[in-house]
Amino acid sequence: MDKNILVAKSAGFCFGVKRAVDAVYSLLDEGKTVCTLGPIIHNPQMVDTLTKRGVVIVNTPEETTDGATLVIRSHGVPKDVYDTVEHLGLTCHDATCPFVAKIHRIVSEQSANGAAVLIAGDEGHPEVIGIRGHCHTSSYVFSSEDELLKLEKSGIPDRNAPVILVAQTTFHMNTWKKCSKIAKKHYTNLIIFDTICSATAKRQEEAIALSQQSDVMVIVGGRQSSNTAKLREVCRPYCQTLLIEKAEELTAEPFAGAKVIGLTAGASTPSDIIKEVLSTMSEIVNNSEVQENEVAVAAEPVKSFDEMSFEEALEASLQSLTTNERVHGIVVGIAPNEVQVEVIGRKQTGYIPTEELSAEGTDPSELVKVGDELELLIMRTNDQEGTIMLSKKRVDAKKGWDTIVAAGESGEILEGVVTDVIKGGVLVASHGVKVFVPASRASVSRMEDLSPLLKQTVRFKILEINTQRRRAVGSIRDVAREERREKEEAFFAQAEVGQKYTGVVKSMTSYGAFVDLGGVDGMIHVSELSWKHIKHPSEVVSIGDTVEVYIRDLDAEKHKISLGYRRAEDNPFELFKAQYAVGDVVSATIVGMTTFGAFAQILPGVDGLIHISQIANRRIDKPQDALKVGEEVQVKITAVDMDSKRISLSIRALLEDAPAVEETAPEAAEEVTEEVAPEVVEETAE
Repeated sequence: MDKNILVAKSAGFCFGVKRAVDAVYSLLDEGKTVCTLGPIIHNPQMVDTLTKRGVVIVNTPEETTDGATLVIRSHGVPKDVYDTVEHLGLTCHDATCPFVAKIHRIVSEQSANGAAVLIAGDEGHPEVIGIRGHCHTSSYVFSSEDELLKLEKSGIPDRNAPVILVAQTTFHMNTWKKCSKIAKKHYTNLIIFDTICSATAKRQEEAIALSQQSDVMVIVGGRQSSNTAKLREVCRPYCQTLLIEKAEELTAEPFAGAKVIGLTAGASTPSDIIKEVLSTMSEIVNNSEVQENEVAVAAEPVKSFDEMSFEEALEASLQSLTTNERVHGIVVGIAPNEVQVEVIGRKQTGYIPTEELSAEGTDPSELVKVGDELELLIMRTNDQEGTIMLSKKRVDAKKGWDTIVAAGESGEILEGVVTDVIKGGVLVASHGVKVFVPASRASVSRMEDLSPLLKQTVRFKILEINTQRRRAVGSIRDVAREERREKEEAFFAQAEVGQKYTGVVKSMTSYGAFVDLGGVDGMIHVSELSWKHIKHPSEVVSIGDTVEVYIRDLDAEKHKISLGYRRAEDNPFELFKAQYAVGDVVSATIVGMTTFGAFAQILPGVDGLIHISQIANRRIDKPQDALKVGEEVQVKITAVDMDSKRISLSIRALLEDAPAVEETAPEAAEEVTEEVAPEVVEETAE
């Protein structure tokens, strides 16, 4: 079988890392003693090499050896570290990556002006710690859309306050774009600085493109390196992905049956390690091809276990555990990064890495418990230590593939969990197999951002099967639409005007709120949300609220439901009717003025008109001559028309010793009351 090994163009040292490493070598060549503030690079092999040349790693400036030059690595450090270095009078070489130093300047300047700082990145990463150390105001770190949404919901920082958004230079590009959209919608005074290193973005894009055309992807780099972990993360959805630190970790098993093998490396990986890995991969691939083409091999006589020494018996037992062999094991221990098992029948120790336990990537303690018996696949044996690396995920996948294929043929509906949001859609894990669901088929309505689906349990159908590449394409939308249609038919078969329901607010527009009644949506018009005038539904309800509603109107043919929310007993005019009557004297607040009188609020939502002739016991030209908005006055209720929602009020009626007025005044007032007031009152009520 012909195998191709493709190497990414941007594999290896980035500009910032190379600059820092070159600085250390240059200082050593000058004969200087060098201390680095933390490992200069996230690569254990390179760190060992520098240690052998006398480089000392220190955790604080105070630990710097007398006379040594302290090198600040490319990640950068908080401002107080620079202050300490200056205070101690140390000789210092600052190798902070220019891209990181730029972030320091941004957050320092913007926070000095009062802006809160949002940082997309890993909270415990040295680069992020350094960035936060240059902020003069509060800073908040998030690593995913979910964490950003939690900050928003908690009101941190204030949505109307000045806020800036920056990112760790190695942050996941796709996640950054999604988080930027979320932040734009929430924070009204936001400035976004795209600080992801261009080399990082390019490296991730190349890795994705390479993994999409490969059967196996090999990532070379330190396991503590953030950018290396991101490379593995972006490649995983497309093909089997291995992360190794050095060539000795490679085995033939992952490449069996692979036609195209991709290779890239993190920004902290030296070129000599990449070359060594490439050379080893070529040897493994060539040897495997020779073995596949061999027809027969001469066999030597085999000793029985009784004839063997202890060492020979142990070696034989380990050799009998070949890769791709299925075994059964009993769980004897559970750790955050692996599960320890004892292989049944062989009494050998084995371990299952977390990534080989389940396609869902769930916490091991949630999947297995001590004493469970598991069917496993041997991935690799370590002859010297007598340990075996095993996989449960691959056994499940082989079994599950048959289930997926059968479901594709029968049209059976499957259930799974959305494990990844990738370019163009999502991946759903079901029966140990990851099924690709295109964005156009991931939901009933088109979603620009698919991140809300992450970790959700969904039902889907198989649309397409590629047996050769063992890949399947599914649709969540088809199942959701079919189930929704069934729910709608059942709902409209029994729904009637006036029926009450408990629903959940799922979305809002300027004209109303949409409520999920259990698979069927209805709308509460903005005018039906409150007896008071409101401009937007968000003044009354929020997305996710549980509300009690009733059907005001429905159109079964068009499947449209109009809902009512406000209760009749909350009608302010009903409250007024229950508390007041004509002749009562009440306190009212002046809320508006017109040429013919003043409006006074008796209750929230209930206003009455004090005609200009009823404001004072003397003739006035305009209401402002005697009243002002916001003033509280005593008035008498002189008339109530509940049908037209009109209430007439009088201050004059309460005034004792009212002086005589001109004879023509009452007639003029009467004329205005009859001819002008009703029309204007009606207009105001509307």
